[in-house]
Amino acid sequence: MTTPTETITIENVVGSTGIDQELDLEQLGEDLTGVKYDPEQFPGLVYRTQNPNATALIFRSGKIVCTGANSEEEVRESLSIVSETLRELGIEVTETPTIEIQNIVASVDFGTRFNLNATAMSESDSILSTTESNSSDSPTKTLLNSFVS
Repeated sequence: MTTPTETITIENVVGSTGIDQELDLEQLGEDLTGVKYDPEQFPGLVYRTQNPNATALIFRSGKIVCTGANSEEEVRESLSIVSETLRELGIEVTETPTIEIQNIVASVDFGTRFNLNATAMSESDSILSTTESNSSDSPTKTLLNSFVS
């Protein structure tokens, strides 16, 4: 029998960086191949990297968000590719931009089914009090501990 920790799978890692300058997304959309830019649908330019397989969302403000990566390393590799591509177009990008991990989504198999509606209704008070009393634990760890115990 497998334990829940043996089944944890990272599904998505989101990270961001910025290049401290405004970008002309219309021009970038023309200069880059394989990108999608439709400002009526989404305010950013969508640039997909192949290896690693991730998506960079490039905004006019110079903020770049990487999503779809499976690890922090893949976020860094993808954003490095984007930075190098921008440099090749003559856009000034620092050699090692600061990258912040914004979110990590993971899945786990607890080996049983949960009625989340019933759990949320019956455990909401204890989850909140547990979160308040164990301030050193993260809310996610506290919530998972509530499900496991």
